[in-house]
Amino acid sequence: MSLLSKLFGGGEKPKAEPVLHNDYRIFVDPQSEQGGFRVAARIEKDVDGETKVHQMIRADTCRTQEEVAETSLFKAKMLIDQQGDSIFR
Repeated sequence: MSLLSKLFGGGEKPKAEPVLHNDYRIFVDPQSEQGGFRVAARIEKDVDGETKVHQMIRADTCRTQEEVAETSLFKAKMLIDQQGDSIFR
């Protein structure tokens, strides 16, 4: 099953499955916008027994679910690589 199939089920509301990147869980969670979708994802990491959460929302929009899923995942990984645990502050 492809990544996009896992992220977006049939005709139902998309179900986000986590993608692991280092010790972080990325849940691609695009927001519906007029004419497309806004790039967004929830990033989680367990730190000292507590789940830390960061909601990433970007100004970028995409026309298709496939494009927004790929872009959201790419941008979430880039954010993690650049800022690490400081995203939870």
